[in-house]
Amino acid sequence: MKTIYVSAQEKKLRGLLKKASQENLVLRAPDGREFILAELDDFDREIELTRQNKEFMRFLDERGREKATLSLADVRKKLGLPPRRNRSQRSA
Repeated sequence: MKTIYVSAQEKKLRGLLKKASQENLVLRAPDGREFILAELDDFDREIELTRQNKEFMRFLDERGREKATLSLADVRKKLGLPPRRNRSQRSA
C-alpha cells in the first residue's frame, strides 16, 4: 500500500475525503473501473502494516501449523514446579 499526501489546493479531492469520512465511497472511473475510498483508523493501519511484515507473517504461519499444546499443569510439571493450588486451598 502506498501513501499519497493530498495538498490543501486539491479542493475536489478534499471534498471527496470529507464525504469518505462520513461513509465509504465507490469511485467509478470513465472506463468503468471502480475504487474504494474509505477512512482508515489506527487499527486498520496497524493491520495493513502488520500484513506487510513478512517475518511476522512467517512466524504466525509457523504457529498456526503447530499441533501440540500444553496445559498449565503440564508446564508446571515439566519445570519441576508444584501443582497449582485451587482457590479454596489458598485461603486455608
